[in-house]
Amino acid sequence: MRIVVLCGGESVERYVSLESGLTVARALVDLGHEVHVIDPAATEPTLAGPTRDAAALPRFTATTRLPDVDRAACRRRMFAALTSGEVLGALRGADLVFPALHGGWGGDGHVQALLEMAGVAFTGAGSAQCSLAWDKRRTLRLLPDAEVRVGPWTAHRALNGHVPEEALGLLAEGPVVVKAAMGTAHETLHLARAEGELADALARTPTGEAVVVSPFLPGREFSVGVLGEQVLPAVEYEFGGPFLDYRAKYRTGGAAHRCPADIPPVLERELRDQAARAHRAVGFGATGYSRSDFRCDRRGEPYCLEVNGCPGLRGTSALACGAAGAGWSYRDLIERIVKLCEGRGELAGA
Repeated sequence: MRIVVLCGGESVERYVSLESGLTVARALVDLGHEVHVIDPAATEPTLAGPTRDAAALPRFTATTRLPDVDRAACRRRMFAALTSGEVLGALRGADLVFPALHGGWGGDGHVQALLEMAGVAFTGAGSAQCSLAWDKRRTLRLLPDAEVRVGPWTAHRALNGHVPEEALGLLAEGPVVVKAAMGTAHETLHLARAEGELADALARTPTGEAVVVSPFLPGREFSVGVLGEQVLPAVEYEFGGPFLDYRAKYRTGGAAHRCPADIPPVLERELRDQAARAHRAVGFGATGYSRSDFRCDRRGEPYCLEVNGCPGLRGTSALACGAAGAGWSYRDLIERIVKLCEGRGELAGA
């Protein structure tokens, strides 16, 4: 097949996305596909291809350094590229588009909506599901109806460090975590043990931006991937510090994954059941893939933190680790993601 891989983009996870996309592209070439790698936010969007030669694909490794991007300018380039000219022609000429974009428009459904309007087949969740998963407030309200355990939480819009009464009520019970309500929160996590720390965390949040405040869970952290109806084994995150922020997640030696996780079978079953319920509740269904994250309280009870419809696809990602725990190679993982599109009947001959 002719496959266009989209990566890069305008979010703080731009570098992670570039590594994901180029790793995906190499796997697709190994599987015999012709690959065209495009960064729609770049001035020169073609990174590689079209090619069937793995040697023609550049390599990129993400670091803890956040990208210095002009988000508005990048989004103008992304919109222009995805709706006109050579990039749109490449998308429409492909048998399949493989978005490997994380965060920003690649995570909140914008890019998926443009692909839907262009009438091209693509891997992963649709725009509606991406938008739902992107907003933690919406998913946290939805998940209990699917019998997915979530802890207490409250959401607010930042206003000059004002501390709402509901947040103070949670703080009275113990430390709380403040994180962005929209998208991935790894770069904006704050731990507050006292009212002054909570006010400081809210003051550092841009005015008008929504945040979620929830009790700090001191237990172990897990991730569970789901591909269609296949639930992968639980992956445990191992890291120093109170939680897994951006730098702990991406610096060399900052965090590690373990799969199979060293946990009792009853907890493994519960995590996988909860992930499957979350996957279905958000609407990913039998042809989508997702990753759900969990954190345990002091008693070891797991609570769902979020559901990610555009999980990282680096070779060292949690999703790849879970796939390895299931006995799959990274190439197997990518092949299975591609095959999920056949279930939607979107590919020629499917």
